[in-house]
Parts: sequence; C-alpha cells; structure tokens
Amino acid sequence: YVSFLQAGRSLSMNRSKRLEKVHVVIGPKSCDLDSLISTFTYAYFLDKVSPPGVLCLPVLNIPRTEFNYFTETRFILEELNISESFHIFRDEINLHQLNDEGKLSITLVGSSVLASEDKTLESAVVKVINPVEQSDANVEFRESSSSLVLKEILQEAPELITEQLAHRLRGSILFKWMTMESEKISEKQEEILSILEEKFPNLPPREDIINVLQETQFSAQGLSIEQTMLKDLKELSDGEIKVAISTVSMNLEMSRTELFPKGTWLVNRDAFQSRNSGSKCMPGTTVLQCTLRSLQRGK
Repeated sequence: YVSFLQAGRSLSMNRSKRLEKVHVVIGPKSCDLDSLISTFTYAYFLDKVSPPGVLCLPVLNIPRTEFNYFTETRFILEELNISESFHIFRDEINLHQLNDEGKLSITLVGSSVLASEDKTLESAVVKVINPVEQSDANVEFRESSSSLVLKEILQEAPELITEQLAHRLRGSILFKWMTMESEKISEKQEEILSILEEKFPNLPPREDIINVLQETQFSAQGLSIEQTMLKDLKELSDGEIKVAISTVSMNLEMSRTELFPKGTWLVNRDAFQSRNSGSKCMPGTTVLQCTLRSLQRGK
C-alpha cells in the first residue's frame, strides 16, 4: 500500500505522454479521516483491478499547506508509517488539463458533488461513494465511506485486505462512529468490524484505538493560533453575507490571554481569504472586522 502511494505520486509528478487514462479518487474539502482513508483505499483497489494504462491516484481536496490543520488524520497516517510526502494534494495536479485532454475519470468519496471551482469536471465523474445516499435514513448510525469501500473490496477482491489495511479502515470506522455521538455501533458497522477482527486477531483492542483517537481529535499540537482557528473554520452564507466561525477546544480554566496573547487572537485576513476564495476583505482588516463591516453595509 505504501509503495502504491509512493509510486502514484512519482508518476503523477512526472506524467508520461503515453499515459492513456488517469482515474482520480477525491473526497470533500473537509478532508475528514473517513473520506481520506476511503480515498486512499479505493484508489489502491482501483489500481489493482483496473486495466493497464490507467493511473489511479488518490487526491486530497486541499492545498498541501492546509494539511497541518487535520491533526487526527496526520496522527493515524504517522502511526501507519505513511509519509506525508507521498500524498497528492489538489494544488499539485491539474485535473482541468487532464479533462481537456480526455484522460480524466473521477470517483467522488464522501460527497456527491464537486467543489465549485471544479464544476466543469462533472462530465468526468464515473462513480460516487457517499454514505448519505446509500444508507437507510432510519438507521441510527449512517454508514461510513470506509465501510462502503470495505464492502466492495471484500466482494470484488478480498485478497487485497491486509492487516495494515484492516487497521486503517477499522480506525476510520470507529472514528466516524465517535463523531456521530451515537451510544452504540449499528449492526451493520458491528458486522463489518467483526469481519476484520476475525480475519486479523492481532489488531489492537477497540478501546485502545478509541482512546487514542479521542486524545488526538482535539489536539492542536504543533499548530499556531492562526492554524488552530482555521482548522475548524466554517462559513455561513445567505448568498450575499459570509460569516466565518471557528471553534477552539480548551478547558474552562484556561486563560484567554494564555491561549490568545494580545494582538494574536484574530485570524489574518489573507489566511481567511485563501480558504474562502469568494470572500473579500479590505487590506489591513481582520476577519472579524471584515465580517462586521459586511453586516453593517449589507454586503
């Protein structure tokens, strides 16, 4: 699996003119652990079952500079000894050029729509793996992208499931369950987890994985104040006004001055605009100031 990622990046950075087709697997901009692990795994699966001449690439739908925000994702990949240097980020591959050349196919994971700047690539989409569309709305816990990908591999090529792959998918499924705040894992998820655990009895206990994921989920180790606020940045918009909202997890006892020293607690205007290309702030303003001015002017 690791060699697949390394080889894929090398080929994508030095693309041969003889290459006939490129099949890109890409997730949403949220780059959550479930969609990212599913993206890697499904691209690996496609690489093994696709005909010769097709390059299958997992692409992270964010710029490389933003990957530091996703602490839980980085931790899992580090645990699996998967180097960040092997990943292909959205700003490192020209999908529009590949599409214009008639070489591009796309599988969407964790979302049924492309980002706004990639709308012209819709004709290249050949498959969608989205638990929102494929799950029973009455089921307490909606299936994860990882479980959908795992089911397809078990059906089409079960020999590809190694212990390392099982460890990655199992952690992703458990993390998705944690974020859904459901009291117990659904029967469908329990069934798929049991298959992995029976096949690979040396996998770490679930409790150990959950404890590590919980510790990592809210960790901001290695992030600056600005990166911490941008990590969970959400944008609300009515079509005219855009409001940026960030969340920072901390103990109530933590002093605001300890976390946000004077002059550092507002997110830089340029950093915000790099994440929100449609938002415009006047030079010298902070995001908060820009938002307040927009609200006052109705813009």
